[in-house]
Amino acid sequence: MAAVNELPDPLVKLVEELDADFSNQDKDGAVIWILAGEPSADMIGARLIQALSERDPSLIFAGVGGTQMEALGLRSLFPMRELSVMGVWDIVFHYFHLRQRLFECVQDIILSHPAVVITIDHPVFSGKLLHRVSHLETRRIQYVAPQVWAWRPKRVVTYKGRWDKLLCLLPSEVPWFQNAGVNTAFVGHPVLQSGYYHGKGRRFRHQHNIPENAKILLIMPGSRKTEIKTLLPIYRKTVELLAKDFPDLRPVILLGQNVKNMIIRRTKKWKQPPILVAGKFAKYDAFAACDCALTKSGTSTLELAVHNIPMVVAHKVGPIFAFLARFFITVPYICMLNILANREIVPEFIQENCKPKKLAEALKELLLHPEDRAKQLAEFPEILAELRPKDFNKSPSQAAADEVIKLLHRPLDEIEEER
Repeated sequence: MAAVNELPDPLVKLVEELDADFSNQDKDGAVIWILAGEPSADMIGARLIQALSERDPSLIFAGVGGTQMEALGLRSLFPMRELSVMGVWDIVFHYFHLRQRLFECVQDIILSHPAVVITIDHPVFSGKLLHRVSHLETRRIQYVAPQVWAWRPKRVVTYKGRWDKLLCLLPSEVPWFQNAGVNTAFVGHPVLQSGYYHGKGRRFRHQHNIPENAKILLIMPGSRKTEIKTLLPIYRKTVELLAKDFPDLRPVILLGQNVKNMIIRRTKKWKQPPILVAGKFAKYDAFAACDCALTKSGTSTLELAVHNIPMVVAHKVGPIFAFLARFFITVPYICMLNILANREIVPEFIQENCKPKKLAEALKELLLHPEDRAKQLAEFPEILAELRPKDFNKSPSQAAADEVIKLLHRPLDEIEEER
Protein backbone atom coordinates (compact mmCIF):
# COMPACT_ATOMS: atom_id res chain seq x y z
CA MET A 1 0.00 0.00 0.00
CA ALA A 2 1.25 3.52 -0.78
CA ALA A 3 2.54 5.66 2.04
CA VAL A 4 0.07 8.20 3.38
CA ASN A 5 2.01 11.17 1.98
CA GLU A 6 1.89 9.58 -1.50
CA LEU A 7 -1.91 9.40 -1.59
CA PRO A 8 -4.18 12.07 -3.16
CA ASP A 9 -5.32 14.80 -0.74
CA PRO A 10 -8.84 13.34 -0.17
CA LEU A 11 -7.33 10.00 0.80
CA VAL A 12 -4.78 11.63 3.12
CA LYS A 13 -7.67 13.23 4.98
CA LEU A 14 -9.51 9.90 5.01
CA VAL A 15 -6.50 8.08 6.47
CA GLU A 16 -6.02 10.77 9.12
CA GLU A 17 -9.70 10.58 10.14
CA LEU A 18 -9.55 6.80 10.23
CA ASP A 19 -6.40 6.84 12.36
CA ALA A 20 -8.07 9.33 14.72
CA ASP A 21 -11.13 7.11 14.98
CA PHE A 22 -9.11 4.06 15.91
CA SER A 23 -6.81 5.92 18.30
CA ASN A 24 -9.88 7.01 20.23
CA GLN A 25 -11.32 3.50 20.31
CA ASP A 26 -11.15 1.49 23.50
CA LYS A 27 -12.12 -1.58 21.52
CA ASP A 28 -9.79 -3.98 19.79
CA GLY A 29 -12.35 -6.24 18.12
CA ALA A 30 -13.22 -6.94 14.51
CA VAL A 31 -14.43 -4.12 12.25
CA ILE A 32 -17.94 -4.44 10.82
CA TRP A 33 -18.42 -2.09 7.85
CA ILE A 34 -22.10 -1.28 7.16
CA LEU A 35 -23.77 0.59 4.29
CA ALA A 36 -27.25 2.07 4.72
CA GLY A 37 -28.57 4.40 2.01
CA GLU A 38 -31.97 5.56 3.26
CA PRO A 39 -33.96 5.96 6.51
CA SER A 40 -35.49 2.46 6.52
CA ALA A 41 -32.01 0.96 6.09
CA ASP A 42 -30.70 3.26 8.84
CA MET A 43 -33.33 1.84 11.19
CA ILE A 44 -32.43 -1.72 10.23
CA GLY A 45 -28.72 -0.95 10.61
CA ALA A 46 -29.16 0.64 14.03
CA ARG A 47 -31.04 -2.36 15.38
CA LEU A 48 -28.43 -4.69 13.91
CA ILE A 49 -25.59 -2.71 15.53
CA GLN A 50 -27.36 -2.89 18.87
CA ALA A 51 -27.90 -6.65 18.59
CA LEU A 52 -24.32 -7.27 17.47
CA SER A 53 -22.92 -5.15 20.31
CA GLU A 54 -24.91 -7.20 22.82
CA ARG A 55 -23.31 -10.37 21.45
CA ASP A 56 -19.79 -8.99 21.12
CA PRO A 57 -19.07 -5.61 22.81
CA SER A 58 -15.58 -5.51 21.26
CA LEU A 59 -16.90 -5.03 17.71
CA ILE A 60 -16.05 -1.77 15.92
CA PHE A 61 -18.52 -0.29 13.43
CA ALA A 62 -17.70 1.81 10.36
CA GLY A 63 -19.44 2.75 7.12
CA VAL A 64 -22.34 4.95 6.02
CA GLY A 65 -25.51 5.46 8.01
CA GLY A 66 -28.05 7.96 9.26
CA THR A 67 -28.99 9.47 12.60
CA GLN A 68 -30.09 6.20 14.21
CA MET A 69 -26.83 4.40 13.42
CA GLU A 70 -24.79 7.47 14.40
CA ALA A 71 -26.58 7.57 17.75
CA LEU A 72 -25.04 4.15 18.43
CA GLY A 73 -21.53 5.37 17.71
CA LEU A 74 -21.13 4.97 13.95
CA ARG A 75 -19.24 7.85 12.36
CA SER A 76 -20.75 8.02 8.90
CA LEU A 77 -18.24 8.42 6.07
CA PHE A 78 -20.56 11.00 4.48
CA PRO A 79 -24.25 12.03 4.94
CA MET A 80 -26.50 9.08 4.17
CA ARG A 81 -29.05 11.29 2.40
CA GLU A 82 -26.64 11.64 -0.54
CA LEU A 83 -27.42 8.04 -1.51
CA SER A 84 -31.19 8.40 -1.22
CA VAL A 85 -32.04 8.99 -4.88
CA MET A 86 -34.82 7.43 -6.90
CA GLY A 87 -36.01 7.69 -10.47
CA VAL A 88 -34.17 7.67 -13.77
CA TRP A 89 -33.45 11.41 -14.00
CA ASP A 90 -32.45 11.62 -10.33
CA ILE A 91 -29.87 8.88 -10.82
CA VAL A 92 -28.56 10.43 -14.05
CA PHE A 93 -28.32 13.88 -12.44
CA HIS A 94 -26.37 12.53 -9.45
CA TYR A 95 -24.33 9.96 -11.37
CA PHE A 96 -20.87 11.53 -10.99
CA HIS A 97 -21.45 12.36 -7.33
CA LEU A 98 -22.62 8.80 -6.62
CA ARG A 99 -19.56 7.46 -8.42
CA GLN A 100 -17.32 9.60 -6.21
CA ARG A 101 -19.08 8.34 -3.09
CA LEU A 102 -18.68 4.77 -4.32
CA PHE A 103 -14.93 5.37 -4.68
CA GLU A 104 -14.77 6.75 -1.13
CA CYS A 105 -16.60 3.71 0.25
CA VAL A 106 -14.19 1.34 -1.50
CA GLN A 107 -11.16 3.22 -0.18
CA ASP A 108 -12.58 3.29 3.34
CA ILE A 109 -13.12 -0.48 3.24
CA ILE A 110 -9.57 -1.01 1.97
CA LEU A 111 -8.14 1.12 4.77
CA SER A 112 -10.29 -0.20 7.63
CA HIS A 113 -9.77 -3.94 6.85
CA PRO A 114 -13.25 -5.03 7.99
CA ALA A 115 -13.91 -8.63 8.93
CA VAL A 116 -17.42 -8.26 7.46
CA VAL A 117 -18.98 -5.84 4.97
CA ILE A 118 -22.77 -5.56 5.31
CA THR A 119 -24.85 -3.75 2.70
CA ILE A 120 -28.47 -3.02 3.61
CA ASP A 121 -30.95 -2.86 0.73
CA HIS A 122 -29.95 -0.29 -1.97
CA PRO A 123 -29.21 -3.14 -4.43
CA VAL A 124 -27.60 -1.17 -7.29
CA PHE A 125 -25.11 0.84 -5.22
CA SER A 126 -24.53 -2.13 -2.91
CA GLY A 127 -23.89 -4.43 -5.86
CA LYS A 128 -21.29 -2.11 -7.36
CA LEU A 129 -19.60 -1.68 -3.99
CA LEU A 130 -19.37 -5.41 -3.28
CA HIS A 131 -18.06 -6.05 -6.79
CA ARG A 132 -15.24 -3.55 -6.25
CA VAL A 133 -14.20 -5.09 -2.93
CA SER A 134 -14.63 -8.71 -4.01
CA HIS A 135 -10.85 -9.18 -4.21
CA LEU A 136 -10.38 -8.25 -0.55
CA GLU A 137 -10.14 -10.73 2.31
CA THR A 138 -13.48 -9.94 3.91
CA ARG A 139 -16.87 -11.57 4.34
CA ARG A 140 -19.78 -10.06 2.40
CA ILE A 141 -23.40 -9.92 3.58
CA GLN A 142 -26.46 -8.42 1.92
CA TYR A 143 -29.24 -7.58 4.38
CA VAL A 144 -32.64 -7.21 2.60
CA ALA A 145 -32.93 -9.19 -0.62
CA PRO A 146 -33.41 -7.60 -4.04
CA GLN A 147 -37.06 -8.03 -5.01
CA VAL A 148 -36.47 -10.50 -7.85
CA TRP A 149 -39.95 -11.95 -7.27
CA ALA A 150 -41.46 -8.56 -8.17
CA TRP A 151 -39.44 -7.56 -11.21
CA ARG A 152 -36.79 -9.03 -13.53
CA PRO A 153 -36.79 -12.49 -11.90
CA LYS A 154 -34.16 -13.88 -14.28
CA ARG A 155 -31.46 -11.72 -12.69
CA VAL A 156 -31.46 -14.00 -9.63
CA VAL A 157 -28.79 -16.17 -11.29
CA THR A 158 -26.36 -13.22 -11.31
CA TYR A 159 -26.20 -13.10 -7.50
CA LYS A 160 -24.34 -16.37 -6.91
CA GLY A 161 -20.91 -15.56 -5.48
CA ARG A 162 -21.74 -11.89 -4.83
CA TRP A 163 -22.58 -12.45 -1.18
CA ASP A 164 -21.38 -14.94 1.38
CA LYS A 165 -24.77 -14.62 3.07
CA LEU A 166 -28.09 -13.09 2.09
CA LEU A 167 -30.41 -12.16 4.96
CA CYS A 168 -34.05 -12.19 3.79
CA LEU A 169 -36.96 -10.37 5.43
CA LEU A 170 -39.64 -12.53 3.79
CA PRO A 171 -39.76 -16.35 4.03
CA SER A 172 -40.95 -16.62 0.41
CA GLU A 173 -37.68 -15.04 -0.77
CA VAL A 174 -35.48 -17.89 0.47
CA PRO A 175 -36.29 -20.49 -2.25
CA TRP A 176 -35.75 -17.90 -5.01
CA PHE A 177 -32.12 -17.42 -4.01
CA GLN A 178 -31.31 -20.86 -2.65
CA ASN A 179 -32.31 -22.42 -5.98
CA ALA A 180 -29.80 -20.07 -7.64
CA GLY A 181 -27.01 -21.22 -5.31
CA VAL A 182 -27.05 -18.25 -2.93
CA ASN A 183 -26.36 -18.93 0.77
CA THR A 184 -29.57 -17.54 2.27
CA ALA A 185 -31.24 -17.17 5.68
CA PHE A 186 -34.67 -15.86 6.67
CA VAL A 187 -34.32 -13.58 9.71
CA GLY A 188 -37.73 -11.92 9.93
CA HIS A 189 -38.82 -8.35 9.24
CA PRO A 190 -37.49 -5.55 11.52
CA VAL A 191 -40.81 -3.71 11.22
CA LEU A 192 -42.09 -6.12 13.88
CA GLN A 193 -39.81 -4.39 16.38
CA SER A 194 -41.79 -1.16 16.12
CA GLY A 195 -42.57 0.34 19.53
CA TYR A 196 -46.30 0.67 18.91
CA TYR A 197 -47.04 -0.09 22.56
CA HIS A 198 -45.44 3.23 23.54
CA GLY A 199 -48.08 5.27 21.73
CA LYS A 200 -50.78 7.20 23.61
CA GLY A 201 -53.57 8.47 21.38
CA ARG A 202 -55.27 10.52 24.10
CA ARG A 203 -51.98 12.27 24.88
CA PHE A 204 -51.56 13.22 21.21
CA ARG A 205 -55.10 14.65 20.99
CA HIS A 206 -54.62 16.62 24.20
CA GLN A 207 -51.24 17.98 23.10
CA HIS A 208 -52.64 19.25 19.80
CA ASN A 209 -56.10 20.27 21.07
CA ILE A 210 -57.96 17.77 18.90
CA PRO A 211 -61.54 16.96 20.03
CA GLU A 212 -62.34 13.30 20.70
CA ASN A 213 -64.82 13.11 17.82
CA ALA A 214 -62.52 14.78 15.24
CA LYS A 215 -61.08 12.48 12.58
CA ILE A 216 -57.30 12.22 12.30
CA LEU A 217 -55.74 11.29 8.95
CA LEU A 218 -52.15 10.11 9.13
CA ILE A 219 -50.13 10.91 5.99
CA MET A 220 -46.89 9.10 5.11
CA PRO A 221 -45.49 10.63 1.88
CA GLY A 222 -42.09 8.92 2.00
CA SER A 223 -38.49 9.81 2.77
CA ARG A 224 -37.18 10.64 -0.70
CA LYS A 225 -37.35 14.10 -2.27
CA THR A 226 -38.76 12.71 -5.51
CA GLU A 227 -41.62 11.07 -3.57
CA ILE A 228 -42.41 14.34 -1.78
CA LYS A 229 -42.42 16.35 -5.02
CA THR A 230 -44.75 13.89 -6.72
CA LEU A 231 -47.08 12.80 -3.94
CA LEU A 232 -47.51 15.79 -1.63
CA PRO A 233 -49.58 17.88 -4.12
CA ILE A 234 -51.88 14.88 -4.66
CA TYR A 235 -52.21 14.32 -0.93
CA ARG A 236 -52.98 18.03 -0.41
CA LYS A 237 -55.92 17.95 -2.84
CA THR A 238 -57.12 14.69 -1.31
CA VAL A 239 -57.25 16.33 2.14
CA GLU A 240 -59.17 19.31 0.72
CA LEU A 241 -61.80 17.01 -0.80
CA LEU A 242 -62.07 14.88 2.33
CA ALA A 243 -62.48 17.98 4.52
CA LYS A 244 -65.74 18.79 2.71
CA ASP A 245 -67.30 15.69 4.30
CA PHE A 246 -65.29 15.93 7.54
CA PRO A 247 -64.91 19.64 8.45
CA ASP A 248 -63.03 18.78 11.66
CA LEU A 249 -60.50 16.58 9.84
CA ARG A 250 -56.96 16.93 11.17
CA PRO A 251 -54.19 15.76 8.82
CA VAL A 252 -50.95 14.61 10.44
CA ILE A 253 -47.72 14.21 8.45
CA LEU A 254 -44.73 12.24 9.64
CA LEU A 255 -41.48 14.06 8.91
CA GLY A 256 -38.60 11.99 7.60
CA GLN A 257 -35.22 13.43 8.56
CA ASN A 258 -34.11 13.66 4.91
CA VAL A 259 -37.14 15.66 3.80
CA LYS A 260 -38.17 17.49 6.97
CA ASN A 261 -37.52 21.05 5.72
CA MET A 262 -38.95 20.26 2.31
CA ILE A 263 -42.28 19.12 3.80
CA ILE A 264 -42.44 22.12 6.14
CA ARG A 265 -42.02 24.51 3.19
CA ARG A 266 -44.52 22.73 0.96
CA THR A 267 -47.32 22.49 3.54
CA LYS A 268 -47.33 26.12 4.70
CA LYS A 269 -50.21 27.09 2.39
CA TRP A 270 -52.42 24.06 2.96
CA LYS A 271 -56.06 25.01 3.64
CA GLN A 272 -56.10 22.37 6.36
CA PRO A 273 -52.72 22.97 8.06
CA PRO A 274 -51.25 19.57 8.93
CA ILE A 275 -49.74 18.65 12.27
CA LEU A 276 -46.10 17.89 11.52
CA VAL A 277 -44.64 15.13 13.65
CA ALA A 278 -40.97 14.36 14.18
CA GLY A 279 -39.35 12.04 16.70
CA LYS A 280 -39.95 8.41 17.55
CA PHE A 281 -42.29 8.77 20.51
CA ALA A 282 -44.36 11.57 18.95
CA LYS A 283 -44.73 9.26 15.95
CA TYR A 284 -46.02 6.43 18.14
CA ASP A 285 -48.56 8.80 19.73
CA ALA A 286 -49.73 9.86 16.25
CA PHE A 287 -50.13 6.21 15.26
CA ALA A 288 -52.22 5.53 18.36
CA ALA A 289 -54.45 8.57 17.75
CA CYS A 290 -55.19 8.37 14.01
CA ASP A 291 -58.34 6.92 12.45
CA CYS A 292 -56.82 5.90 9.13
CA ALA A 293 -53.79 6.57 6.93
CA LEU A 294 -52.87 7.69 3.45
CA THR A 295 -49.46 6.29 2.54
CA LYS A 296 -47.08 5.62 -0.30
CA SER A 297 -46.16 2.00 -0.97
CA GLY A 298 -43.25 0.32 0.79
CA THR A 299 -42.34 -0.60 4.35
CA SER A 300 -44.70 2.07 5.69
CA THR A 301 -47.67 -0.20 4.85
CA LEU A 302 -46.25 -2.96 7.08
CA GLU A 303 -45.56 -0.45 9.84
CA LEU A 304 -49.16 0.75 9.73
CA ALA A 305 -50.36 -2.86 9.87
CA VAL A 306 -48.23 -3.47 12.97
CA HIS A 307 -49.94 -0.45 14.56
CA ASN A 308 -53.36 -1.75 13.46
CA ILE A 309 -54.18 1.26 11.29
CA PRO A 310 -56.46 0.91 8.23
CA MET A 311 -55.00 2.58 5.16
CA VAL A 312 -55.20 3.58 1.53
CA VAL A 313 -52.07 3.29 -0.61
CA ALA A 314 -51.30 5.95 -3.21
CA HIS A 315 -48.13 5.95 -5.24
CA LYS A 316 -46.83 7.58 -8.38
CA VAL A 317 -43.43 7.71 -10.05
CA GLY A 318 -41.99 9.63 -13.00
CA PRO A 319 -43.20 8.77 -16.52
CA ILE A 320 -39.92 7.21 -17.70
CA PHE A 321 -39.59 4.99 -14.65
CA ALA A 322 -43.28 4.04 -14.92
CA PHE A 323 -42.91 3.17 -18.62
CA LEU A 324 -39.91 0.92 -17.97
CA ALA A 325 -41.54 -0.70 -14.94
CA ARG A 326 -44.46 -1.96 -17.02
CA PHE A 327 -42.08 -4.25 -18.88
CA PHE A 328 -40.34 -5.69 -15.81
CA ILE A 329 -42.78 -5.84 -12.88
CA THR A 330 -44.28 -9.32 -12.50
CA VAL A 331 -46.61 -8.88 -9.49
CA PRO A 332 -50.19 -7.57 -9.72
CA TYR A 333 -49.91 -5.35 -6.63
CA ILE A 334 -47.54 -2.71 -5.28
CA CYS A 335 -48.62 -2.69 -1.62
CA MET A 336 -46.57 -5.23 0.36
CA LEU A 337 -49.61 -6.35 2.34
CA ASN A 338 -51.48 -7.19 -0.87
CA ILE A 339 -48.43 -8.94 -2.30
CA LEU A 340 -48.07 -11.13 0.80
CA ALA A 341 -51.80 -11.89 0.89
CA ASN A 342 -51.91 -12.41 -2.90
CA ARG A 343 -55.11 -10.40 -3.06
CA GLU A 344 -56.17 -6.80 -2.49
CA ILE A 345 -56.94 -6.22 1.15
CA VAL A 346 -55.75 -2.60 1.08
CA PRO A 347 -57.04 -0.24 -1.64
CA GLU A 348 -54.13 0.88 -3.81
CA PHE A 349 -54.12 3.65 -6.40
CA ILE A 350 -51.09 3.70 -8.69
CA GLN A 351 -49.98 6.06 -11.46
CA GLU A 352 -52.98 7.23 -13.55
CA ASN A 353 -55.34 5.98 -10.80
CA CYS A 354 -53.55 8.03 -8.16
CA LYS A 355 -56.07 10.86 -8.23
CA PRO A 356 -57.32 12.95 -5.28
CA LYS A 357 -61.01 12.18 -5.95
CA LYS A 358 -60.44 8.41 -5.89
CA LEU A 359 -58.26 8.62 -2.80
CA ALA A 360 -60.77 10.78 -0.95
CA GLU A 361 -63.60 8.36 -1.74
CA ALA A 362 -61.61 5.35 -0.49
CA LEU A 363 -60.63 7.15 2.72
CA LYS A 364 -64.23 8.28 3.22
CA GLU A 365 -65.35 4.63 3.15
CA LEU A 366 -62.89 3.76 5.93
CA LEU A 367 -63.92 6.74 8.06
CA LEU A 368 -67.69 6.23 7.67
CA HIS A 369 -68.00 2.45 7.75
CA PRO A 370 -66.59 0.56 10.76
CA GLU A 371 -67.20 -2.76 8.97
CA ASP A 372 -64.78 -1.76 6.18
CA ARG A 373 -62.15 -0.84 8.74
CA ALA A 374 -62.67 -4.08 10.64
CA LYS A 375 -62.46 -6.17 7.47
CA GLN A 376 -59.07 -4.70 6.57
CA LEU A 377 -57.68 -4.92 10.10
CA ALA A 378 -58.74 -8.58 10.44
CA GLU A 379 -56.32 -9.51 7.64
CA PHE A 380 -53.22 -8.03 9.25
CA PRO A 381 -52.35 -10.57 12.01
CA GLU A 382 -52.03 -13.54 9.65
CA ILE A 383 -49.79 -11.60 7.25
CA LEU A 384 -47.57 -10.23 10.00
CA ALA A 385 -47.18 -13.70 11.56
CA GLU A 386 -45.30 -14.78 8.41
CA LEU A 387 -42.66 -12.12 9.08
CA ARG A 388 -41.55 -13.46 12.48
CA PRO A 389 -38.19 -15.26 12.78
CA LYS A 390 -38.33 -19.04 13.06
CA ASP A 391 -37.17 -18.71 16.66
CA PHE A 392 -39.98 -16.72 18.28
CA ASN A 393 -37.69 -15.93 21.23
CA LYS A 394 -35.55 -13.71 18.99
CA SER A 395 -36.29 -10.39 17.38
CA PRO A 396 -35.52 -10.08 13.64
CA SER A 397 -32.43 -8.01 14.43
CA GLN A 398 -31.19 -10.61 16.91
CA ALA A 399 -31.70 -13.36 14.32
CA ALA A 400 -29.75 -11.29 11.77
CA ALA A 401 -26.97 -10.60 14.29
CA ASP A 402 -26.61 -14.34 14.98
CA GLU A 403 -26.12 -14.97 11.26
CA VAL A 404 -23.45 -12.25 11.10
CA ILE A 405 -21.61 -13.68 14.13
CA LYS A 406 -21.71 -17.19 12.65
CA LEU A 407 -20.16 -15.96 9.42
CA LEU A 408 -17.62 -13.86 11.33
CA HIS A 409 -16.36 -16.96 13.14
CA ARG A 410 -15.97 -19.02 9.98
CA PRO A 411 -12.47 -19.18 8.41
CA LEU A 412 -12.14 -17.04 5.29
CA ASP A 413 -10.49 -19.78 3.23
CA GLU A 414 -13.50 -22.02 3.91
CA ILE A 415 -15.87 -19.27 2.80
CA GLU A 416 -13.85 -18.52 -0.35
CA GLU A 417 -14.08 -22.17 -1.41
CA GLU A 418 -17.88 -21.89 -1.43
CA ARG A 419 -18.00 -18.78 -3.60
